[in-house]
Amino acid sequence: MLNNDFCLDAKSISRLSSRGLGIDSFKKQLDEEIHLSLELWYAQGLKIVKHQGYFFFHTKFIPMHEAEFCIVDIETNGSKYEKHQIIEIAAVKVKNGVIIDKFESLVKCSEINEHITLITGIRAEDTKNAPTMKKVLYDFKNFLGDAIFVAHDVKFDYRFISAMLSRVGLAPLLNRGLCSLALAERTVVSYRYALSYLNDYFNFNPHATHHRAMSDVMTTYGLFKLSLENITENINNVEDLIKFSREAKRLKRPKFDPMRKEEENENSEEKGEEE
Repeated sequence: MLNNDFCLDAKSISRLSSRGLGIDSFKKQLDEEIHLSLELWYAQGLKIVKHQGYFFFHTKFIPMHEAEFCIVDIETNGSKYEKHQIIEIAAVKVKNGVIIDKFESLVKCSEINEHITLITGIRAEDTKNAPTMKKVLYDFKNFLGDAIFVAHDVKFDYRFISAMLSRVGLAPLLNRGLCSLALAERTVVSYRYALSYLNDYFNFNPHATHHRAMSDVMTTYGLFKLSLENITENINNVEDLIKFSREAKRLKRPKFDPMRKEEENENSEEKGEEE
């Protein structure tokens, strides 16, 4: 996943992830010299390499067991990044199915309304001694590096963090992104794919506190591992996995909710027939 400020068009991005982008196509879309653009993008988490005369995302050549995935979750004091902010962020780095590093922090925030506190349990006073958003995001960017950014409904977390980075004067994210929800829809049979439902059904995180960042990260980690275990197609590298998560056929959902009692499902079916 790339933010809207990335200068290459959709066709070029697709070629970077598949058969490669020629140097002429590359040059036509750049304002800077190629080597300078590559350096700037790498500083934003995106590594592009030249191979046999063509340019590719580095992830095209990273086998799954060598890849570093960074599973991320944020809590915010509202859904609009134009006027709201991150109040908590957490992440784990995963390599070959194992957590190799962790990151977690509250973010100083002067105003958190009661509705958000009810959902997250986080109050403004809980953040009064927390680092500023610029400090937290600077540390998070160093932690993330060029790892693959993974989140449940990845667009929200990715775009919100990118917007906050821009707000504090830092460059937005360019890391390759992977949506654990989209991947789950293609690898795990479930009646629903909300993170809380999946955790209740599969018990990924027995002590989960939903809508706290690290708790949701650990739930997503369990889901991510199960999804990888369930893939039957030949996935040779990270770009294969990203493509699979976007293009593979979604699994058929059960007709009834297995978490509900049989009588409730029967009543639901009868109601549907009456309607």
